[in-house]
Amino acid sequence: MEIQIEETDSKGRYFFVGPNGAVAELTFSKTGAGMIIIDHTGVPEALRGQGAGLKLLERVVSDARSAGKTIIPLCPFAAAQFKRHPGWADVRR
Repeated sequence: MEIQIEETDSKGRYFFVGPNGAVAELTFSKTGAGMIIIDHTGVPEALRGQGAGLKLLERVVSDARSAGKTIIPLCPFAAAQFKRHPGWADVRR
């Protein structure tokens, strides 16, 4: 599963297309050069139970850490995962 990124000046999304053509995505908004807000994670039924949302979120955390950015997890899924992963505290705002 190859995670791709699409970005504009103010928004973006991480996504991948499953073998059946279903698309899982995590969308975000940019707030300045150093912070993003995760506002939605969507995993279609065909990809549920396979860790798709977590894989997207792990990639966002890794990219934020590499770029020195922080994350505000407004999306309920992302917020719950940040609580389950204390090792991500360095990128949480």
